[in-house]
Amino acid sequence: MDPKMGVKSCGDINDLPQDCLANVLSFTTPEDACRLSAVASTFRSAAESDSLWELFLPSDYRDIISRSIDGSESLLHEFQSKKDLYLRLSDHPILIDSGHKSFNLEKGSGKKCYMLAPRDLFINWVSQRWKWITHPDSRFSEVAELTVVSWFGIRGCIKTEMLSFDTDYAAYLVFTTNSTAFGFDDVPAEAYVGIKGFEMKKRSVYLKGDTEFLTRREDGWMEVELGECFVKGGEDVIVMTLLEVKRLNQKRGLVIQGIEIRPKKCT
Repeated sequence: MDPKMGVKSCGDINDLPQDCLANVLSFTTPEDACRLSAVASTFRSAAESDSLWELFLPSDYRDIISRSIDGSESLLHEFQSKKDLYLRLSDHPILIDSGHKSFNLEKGSGKKCYMLAPRDLFINWVSQRWKWITHPDSRFSEVAELTVVSWFGIRGCIKTEMLSFDTDYAAYLVFTTNSTAFGFDDVPAEAYVGIKGFEMKKRSVYLKGDTEFLTRREDGWMEVELGECFVKGGEDVIVMTLLEVKRLNQKRGLVIQGIEIRPKKCT
């Protein structure tokens, strides 16, 4: 008993088992755990432990990796620790489902991110007005290049059960334009993102020009946000659509790498 307080001492935090400390850290984020390990030696060993990073990895990560075109065995055994595997999945997207999707983790939170390749999208006139080409900066083996068309529609779908629950997601068209591109400057396209079967909010976006809508990515591609959707859970389907049907002028030169869906960052 403490002679002054009359209360039994609970001991020092340093006396707690590593698994217990790892469990405490699991209620933070991967980013917070790394910061704590840098400033508090008490947490350093727990913050590097496999037991912690197993909790930060998605519960179905083995199933996702098993769908990799590189083979699950090589990915699972290539890394000496679960933290190394987590960082690999954060920094380098893996191709899954016959190379028609890519998967990675949002580094700071561990939330799931996907990109749907053009082969995994429904594109109007794809066999007549688009052609399949390779691109040196694409993560996919093929991208879709628009030859010439007067209107177009692009749609992708993803099941909510594939994503992280209780998360605000945003969908982005990832694209570029070639040197012959025209027809996208002055007319916005219409974008819709939402749960299938429910009303979706329309968003107007531009695919060319210096506008607030476009962002240049670190990989050299451009992206434009199509909309956002809160993923609560369940077995719903998120539909992501881009349409340009109002102005029937000729358009060409759009190059699509895919539609990416990732957690919406708070600002």
